[in-house]
Amino acid sequence: MTTVTLPREVAGSAPIRPARPATPRGTGDLGTARPLRDHLELVRAPAVLTVLGDTVAGAAAAGLPLTGRRALLPLASACLYAGGMALNDWADREVDAAERPERPIPSGRIDPRHALRVAAGLGAAGLALAAAGGGRRALAVAGPLAAAVWLYDARLKDTAAGPAAMAACRGLDVLLGAGVGHLRAAAPAAAALAAHTAGVTVLSRGEVHGTTRGVATAVAVGTVVVSGAVLTGPVRRPGAGGALGALGAPEAAGAAGAPDAAGATAGPVAGVALTVAAAAYLAQCLPPQVAAARTPTAPAARAATGAGIRAMIPLQAAWAARAGRPGAALALGAVAVAGVLLRRRTGPGAVSET
Repeated sequence: MTTVTLPREVAGSAPIRPARPATPRGTGDLGTARPLRDHLELVRAPAVLTVLGDTVAGAAAAGLPLTGRRALLPLASACLYAGGMALNDWADREVDAAERPERPIPSGRIDPRHALRVAAGLGAAGLALAAAGGGRRALAVAGPLAAAVWLYDARLKDTAAGPAAMAACRGLDVLLGAGVGHLRAAAPAAAALAAHTAGVTVLSRGEVHGTTRGVATAVAVGTVVVSGAVLTGPVRRPGAGGALGALGAPEAAGAAGAPDAAGATAGPVAGVALTVAAAAYLAQCLPPQVAAARTPTAPAARAATGAGIRAMIPLQAAWAARAGRPGAALALGAVAVAGVLLRRRTGPGAVSET
C-alpha cells in the first residue's frame, strides 16, 4: 500500500474550488442520484493510477510475471487504495467542512454513510482480487495491507506515526506483487517506494497551512537518495520473454512460475529504460520540492505533494527496468500518460488527486 499515500492523505494537489450546493435531503442515499464524477473525486481517480505500478515493480523484482490471473493484482491494489481514499474523506468529514468544503462529503454531494459503504466495498473487492490473482501468498500480504490502510485513515493519520504508517501501506503494496515466499527479493523496491511515500506524506501536511523550509529540504534530499538507490547495483538481464516483454511472459519466470535468474550484466534496453525512468522521477518531483523549500507556502506544498504522487509511476518503472523488465517500465509510462489525459479531460481540479 502510497498510501501508499497518499496527508491528510498521500495525494496530489489542485486549487481549492468553491463548494457545490448541498444535495436535497435524502438524495444522498440514492446511488442513481450521485454523478459518476463525484465518486471519481471521492476516490481520487487520477491518483489511483499511481498504485498500479506497485505490484508491477514488486513482481518484477521477484522475477514473477503478471500474466494470467496474476494480472488481477494491480486491480487489487487500485481497489484498496480507492477504498482508502473514500475512508479518508469519511474520517475527515468534520475537518474538511472547514478546510476542504469543496470535497464530496462536506459539499453534500455524497452522504457520509454512503462513502463508508464505498470504502468497505472497495476494500472487500481488493482482498477478493488479491486472493483470485495470487492465492494465499498474495492474500497473506493483502490482509495486513488492508488493515494498515484502515488504521492509517481512522487512527494514525494525524499522529506522529502517520507518515510511517502510510509508508508501510505503500511498501506492503509493492510486496503484494511478490507474495509470501518472494518478499526478500522485492524488499529493496518496497523500501524505496515506502521512503518516497513517507516524504510526500510529511510534505503534504503543509497543504492547507504551509510547510517549513526544513521539511521541504529534507524531503528533497530524500528524493535524491531514493533515486540513487534505484541506480545503484546491477541491472538484471532481461528474461526469456525478451527485452520488451510487456509484463513478463510465463516462460520468463520458469515453467513452475519460479523467479528467473538474475544476470551479471544488463541488456541495453533495460539499462536505458532504468536511466530514463530515474531521470523522469527526479524531473517530476525534485523541482517542486526545491521550490517549496525556498517558499514554504501552502500552494507550494500542494504542488510538491501532487508532483510527488505522480512521481510514483516513474519510480515504479525504474525498479521494473532494474529487474530486467523494460517492457513493464514502458507500460507504466503509458499509465502516466493516461493520468495526464484524465486530469486534462475532467478539467483543472474537477477530479483532483488531493
